[in-house]
Amino acid sequence: MSQKTKVIEKEEVVIRFSGDSGDGMQLTGTQFSDTSALFGNDVATFPDYPAEIRAPQGTVGGVSGFQLHFGTTEVNTPGDYADVLVAMNPAALKANLKWVKASGTIIVNEDSFTDRNLEKAGYTEDPLQDRKLADYNLIKAKVTSLTKECLKDSGLDQKSILRCKNMFALGMVYWMFDRPLEHSVSFIEKKFQKKPSVVDANIKVLKAGYNFAKTIEALAYNYHVLPARIKKGTYRNITGNKATAWGLMAAAEKSNLQLFCGSYPITPATEILQELAARKDLGVKSFQAEDEIAGICTAIGASFAGKFAVTTTSGPGLALKTEAAGLAVMTELPLVIVNVQRGGPSTGLPTKTEQSDLLQAIHGRSGECPMPVIAASTPSNCFDYAFQASKIALEHMTPVILLTDGFLANGAEPWKVPSMSDLPAIEPPFAKEGDDYLPYDRDEEKLVRKWAVPGTKGLEHRIGGLEKMNVTGTVSYVPENHQVMSDIRKERIERIQVPDLEIKGNQDADTLVIGWGGTYGHLLTAVRELIKEGKDIALAHFNYIMPLPKNTGDVLRKYKKVIICELNDGQFAEYLSSRFQDVKLHQFNKLQGLPFTVIELKKRFNDLIEEK
Repeated sequence: MSQKTKVIEKEEVVIRFSGDSGDGMQLTGTQFSDTSALFGNDVATFPDYPAEIRAPQGTVGGVSGFQLHFGTTEVNTPGDYADVLVAMNPAALKANLKWVKASGTIIVNEDSFTDRNLEKAGYTEDPLQDRKLADYNLIKAKVTSLTKECLKDSGLDQKSILRCKNMFALGMVYWMFDRPLEHSVSFIEKKFQKKPSVVDANIKVLKAGYNFAKTIEALAYNYHVLPARIKKGTYRNITGNKATAWGLMAAAEKSNLQLFCGSYPITPATEILQELAARKDLGVKSFQAEDEIAGICTAIGASFAGKFAVTTTSGPGLALKTEAAGLAVMTELPLVIVNVQRGGPSTGLPTKTEQSDLLQAIHGRSGECPMPVIAASTPSNCFDYAFQASKIALEHMTPVILLTDGFLANGAEPWKVPSMSDLPAIEPPFAKEGDDYLPYDRDEEKLVRKWAVPGTKGLEHRIGGLEKMNVTGTVSYVPENHQVMSDIRKERIERIQVPDLEIKGNQDADTLVIGWGGTYGHLLTAVRELIKEGKDIALAHFNYIMPLPKNTGDVLRKYKKVIICELNDGQFAEYLSSRFQDVKLHQFNKLQGLPFTVIELKKRFNDLIEEK
């Protein structure tokens, strides 16, 4: 290390990697976050993909970003503003400069700031030459040229050489934050094991970037972020989509059932289907259907046959699945419908996050068609709520909608791997050979019918989409019977036991913040920071939407001011207002395809606290 280098201790740091879709920024960010997690830091990430499939190279619309927040203390959000921005081209700088902290560090690939690239990014002047970046610690590195020089004797073609330049940037940031290279070296060796020349090239460029940062005078200091104090256990960095898939597989194991997933690929839910398809070794059967309707219908067929069935989608796909979802409600078959929400309506913002589908999940079916709705709130607890959604579906013989969103699906954080023995049992109510079986004969406590597997002697039966006579299951057009069956379908969902709502913060505060789903980390951080500043505030966050926790009304009525924060135009506020008309609800809504920032939340909460 250079004698001029100073080591600065930091509790937390936010880094944003940004460039064209082909610049490998998602891989670069993932490598840095995985390395930091292995080092022992708490980590939260936010991949930000371009909405266009093939946006013109070098344009702002084609910029791909990856933000990560790592620290010694508990990290609940990927951070509002970046301490360090890595910009691989002018468009990346233009798209992300507003997200860099004042006096933050900006590392740019100087080679990419050509007249043509500046024009495509919408610059009239070179930002590296004027004074607009004077307030930042600007580090200009000829990343492309140095990568080419490093690999001039590698024997690789020009295109393959240029693909390595993200490793140069990663090496620089590894040095800057005192991160070891070993994890990324191992990753490269495994990923490209069949291409030794590519392995050698990437590792060589990674080390070249590290050494370049170590020697240039522009980087006169590096940062050291100590490991976080966390509970003992086995941890891994996990995204929300992978956690969801693993939660479903864990439920299949605990219920001793084969898992079947019938789905159609759709952003940002596709990775769940991919993860399940890769686990044939665990007995998972997956089917990539020709469309959303076929996906859910094959899942219903698997459920009828006695399998644990799931289907995965996003908002537009959930709309297509609604008719078949009604069939699952009418037949009272277990099914988990995972909806990874994105910006809408229609194709909308396919790669951007939004809490867009709550009312669709609650009400979006024909007739009186109730089903449980659960929402995960962090990337890692997607595992827990996928498991709980499965347990409810299988034990209560009902379809269940599990809501996640693009922010949770693609974001990552450390996850303590649970022991299967610590997970609760799942006991589906199967009918057995010899039972005196009728399709809609129910237990008195839960109003749950028995699950009869076709082909079992003595359990022959018929179910379907037409209204059925209570108990016997024959087709019925009797008016009074339709009332009875509708009431039962509603009552059996309301009888599902869910945990009471917990309050975080000051239990006796005047102001209560309410959220649901993926806004949890930002709301919790904002509330905690305000409490440290002496403000009187509390947080109640919902994971169980239908049915609501039994103490919801008591909690809402306890506080003088209640504010609901959502990444939509007020869907949860509308739902709660319809249930608790005596409670006045304030709202804070955002529809930008982005999560909340802690800064904007704190400002809104402060305004409400001070409001007379």
